[in-house]
Amino acid sequence: MAGLVPRRKSVLAEINVVPLVDIMLVLLIIFMITAPMLQQGIDVNLPKAKGKSIEEAEKINIVLTKEGKIYVNDKLSKISELQAMLSAFKESNPTVLLKADRDVPYGLVAEVMGEIKAAGIERIGMITEPKELR
Repeated sequence: MAGLVPRRKSVLAEINVVPLVDIMLVLLIIFMITAPMLQQGIDVNLPKAKGKSIEEAEKINIVLTKEGKIYVNDKLSKISELQAMLSAFKESNPTVLLKADRDVPYGLVAEVMGEIKAAGIERIGMITEPKELR
């Protein structure tokens, strides 16, 4: 027994990546499923125009779709309810941002703008897409 050399234990320096890959794949699937849900909103084809950008935070957003539907802060509304609804917002948010699809008749846009003015809100911003420079 005197001639036997004790065997040295070697340290295992490899990292097991299988659990890491499993976790990453699960996270990828979760993000792929939830990402489209975060992009909710009303699909509107905005006209293009020159102008500077407006910050949309803390403002009343009104969207007119090409079907003639009116959304106030992403809630479906009727034009007859618009003035009463905006009167409640008048004290806290004096600015309205209006997004109208390019296919909406001008008469409907003018009628909605009239309801906004009748509610006592004087500041109306029209949201458009930036015009491409050639």
